[in-house]
Amino acid sequence: MATIGSLGDLHPTLALALGLQARGHRVTVVSTEYYRERVTALGIGFHPLRPNWNPTDQALIAQCEDLKSGPEVLFRNLILPHLPDTYADLLAAATGADLMIAGELVFAAPLVAEKLQLPWVSEILSPTSFFSAHDPSFLVNIPAVYKLRNAGWALNRAILSFGKLVSRHWWQPVRRLRREQGLRVACDPVFKDKFSPYLVLALFSSSLAQPQPDWPSETQQPGFVFYDGQSAAEPANLNAFLASGDSPMVFTLGSTAVHHPGNFYEASSRAAQMLGRRAVLVGASAESIAPWHHALSTPYAPYSQIFPRAAVIVHQGGSGTTGQAMRAGRPQLIVPFGWDQPDNGLRVERLGAGLCLARSEYSAETAAAALRRLLEDPRFANLAAETGARVRAEDALEQSCQAIEQVLSATSGALRTDRSAPNGGRQ
Repeated sequence: MATIGSLGDLHPTLALALGLQARGHRVTVVSTEYYRERVTALGIGFHPLRPNWNPTDQALIAQCEDLKSGPEVLFRNLILPHLPDTYADLLAAATGADLMIAGELVFAAPLVAEKLQLPWVSEILSPTSFFSAHDPSFLVNIPAVYKLRNAGWALNRAILSFGKLVSRHWWQPVRRLRREQGLRVACDPVFKDKFSPYLVLALFSSSLAQPQPDWPSETQQPGFVFYDGQSAAEPANLNAFLASGDSPMVFTLGSTAVHHPGNFYEASSRAAQMLGRRAVLVGASAESIAPWHHALSTPYAPYSQIFPRAAVIVHQGGSGTTGQAMRAGRPQLIVPFGWDQPDNGLRVERLGAGLCLARSEYSAETAAAALRRLLEDPRFANLAAETGARVRAEDALEQSCQAIEQVLSATSGALRTDRSAPNGGRQ
């Protein structure tokens, strides 16, 4: 199971790994060395994958801060220059395996699968990754075209085709490596190749986005799969704070933006003070918030435990955080920092379960105004509760594991390694 990125990318992989391991499969997670202890502590095998970066590094995160240029910076400056190393590490890890499961940023995965003739599964975490012309997403690098989302399928397909054309030069490192490895040179890493011909798992709820005719035909949509270290206890001061009054507003920035938050926490604590409401600021230091005796800053809190106890959840809109907030059934205010986050926020807003506020517009005053709407208009709470019930009814982990096992069963006759081999065969 190969993944590159933040905890938002790692946690769904861990959820699947634990589910498959519980069903008797031997699992190895292949990811950046930074996550080794987090993975092995769960009794899951680990293999390092370059680039060997620290996903919490502020300078690294700051490189991708600009909404429009962030994706290009990530792909061309941070991931693709290391593609030969990523390929070598993944090839070593996957040799002898029965199946590979890969996140979409692991651009080496289709090459390794082709080289080893190895069945594989795609792990897709957000609707924007499908680039649907039937259900257009907000694309951070060309935001203006979102205004045309209701103009029809043909125009939106033309827009996507133009985006594919202008970004074609990004993928020269992939074509070069393919040529060196004797693989087919023609490639489309983002719009086509990241989707496995065996199985594409859409690991987000149909409440966030319905399946579309232009999704790959191999797609199954089980829903969100959750892992947030449920065994970890809440900090003692947090338990005491939650028990001492009304449900607080909860502010958080997930696992990446929290390391480059800007004025988010200070503005949030001031907004809470303006409203006279209790607040929990997850990931904030006491020095980064405005003094307010009804606000508590805490370095960590398991979302599955704190979100259901919130009056409103304010967050950055990452797929994992959005899924946890939807499952909790509480109104949301989403302040996107990049990537798929603006699209997730707008989808929650269209559901009527929350509001979306641009990061550039986030201040104590604008946050207070949005939070007041969410707290005082019962339609937000009602629709959020309905959404939460639907998400909780999805048996996503069970369905995902079954779908993966169906691929294993269907491809077992084609496995090339003798299971009586000294290394114990495939895994």
